[in-house]
Amino acid sequence: MSKRQVFFSFEFGKDAWRAGKVRNMGKVSNSSTFSDNDWEEVKEKNDEDIEKWIDEQMAMRSCLVVLIGKTTSTRKWVKYEIQKAYELNKGIVGIYIHKLKDENGKQTSKGSNPFFSVLTNDGKSLSGYVKCFDSKYSTSQCVYDDISNNIEDLIEEALDNKAPQKQR
Repeated sequence: MSKRQVFFSFEFGKDAWRAGKVRNMGKVSNSSTFSDNDWEEVKEKNDEDIEKWIDEQMAMRSCLVVLIGKTTSTRKWVKYEIQKAYELNKGIVGIYIHKLKDENGKQTSKGSNPFFSVLTNDGKSLSGYVKCFDSKYSTSQCVYDDISNNIEDLIEEALDNKAPQKQR
């Protein structure tokens, strides 16, 4: 099986280090992983340019992988990326990363489900359709290994179980 092209969504300011660990596991296509410099460049753009960049990137990907940290669910661009992935009928999966250590060796508390506030075309919460993986382990290395061992299956499952689209 070839590696999937996915779009990683996460809160850059607080979770870039943790997200980088997941993005660099080698489990998805290299075209899915942008360097931190690319992310820095994107976030300096105006809203219209950021939306255009997200739309272009999302169009080339089969699945959205939301890396969920402490405050991910409150982030404007994460919400936009989730809504866009749903509109484009992409696979969507969440992976909690709060138990991965950051650059200072610290873990954080679990954040809210970011899919709860995004609605399907028939008004139901996307959280009813999107799986959020939360490792049963508590030590950072075990959590890392658990994510690494499961991420490909989580992506495939997301592609097989997309949220329903309203018939037009």
